[in-house]
This record gives sequence, structure tokens and C-alpha cells, in this order.
Amino acid sequence: MTTISSKYLGTLRTESTHDQSGTTLVTDAPKDNRGKGESFSPTDLAATALGTCIVTTMAIRANDLGVAVENMTFKTEKIMAANPRRIETIRVHIEWETPQGTEEQREKLKAAGLSCPVGLSLHPNLKQDVTFNF
Repeated sequence: MTTISSKYLGTLRTESTHDQSGTTLVTDAPKDNRGKGESFSPTDLAATALGTCIVTTMAIRANDLGVAVENMTFKTEKIMAANPRRIETIRVHIEWETPQGTEEQREKLKAAGLSCPVGLSLHPNLKQDVTFNF
């Protein structure tokens, strides 16, 4: 079980500490929602969680297959809806300029990424638009 300890700092900011590692992060409300936009917003973190989970899950599977993925990059885009304010779509675009392994192994990596725990945990109304360029 992972525990994260957090506190409200005021001015629409929070600070969270990953108890096991001591790593901290600060969130800030976005400018379009009364914040300063000086750090990740909570919804930015949700989008980031999906992108990083997809690639991490792919890397775990790649390790099992003996395929190197160190040169893989990705961009994550969050699209908000208004009424109610929520994340409508998360787009994750994965680039792999010099793909390794066979086509069959790459298909297994894609399948692993699309079954990552964060993606499976998000509400089905949230659209996950994941593309692979390799």
C-alpha cells in the first residue's frame, strides 16, 4: 500500500509527499480556474498518470520480451469539458523513432500499454485517445 501525505498551502496550492521516497510535488489551480498555473493542476496529474502508466507498463512488458524502449517519448494532452468541469479526453501520443523487436513484440507492447492500471481505473466516460507511432 502506498501512502501520500498532503497539505493545503493556501492560494489554491497543495503539497504532497510520497511517504516511502520523501519526494514532494506541488499542485496549483490552473489560470482558467482562479489559480496561478505555476505547477501541475490536479487534472494535469490525472492526465500525466495515464501517459506515464501506459509507457511504464509497456516498459515492464518490454523487459519481459527483451526489447529496449529507452528511446521512446510521449506527449499527453488533457481536454476539459465545462458543465460539469471535468476531464473530457486524455490524448497520449507515443513516439518510438527507432523501434526495437519484432512486429509481434511491438503489438504486445501496445496491448500492455492499453491495459495499464490507470487506464483501467478511469471512468468509462473519459475518452482515452492513445496513438502509437512506431
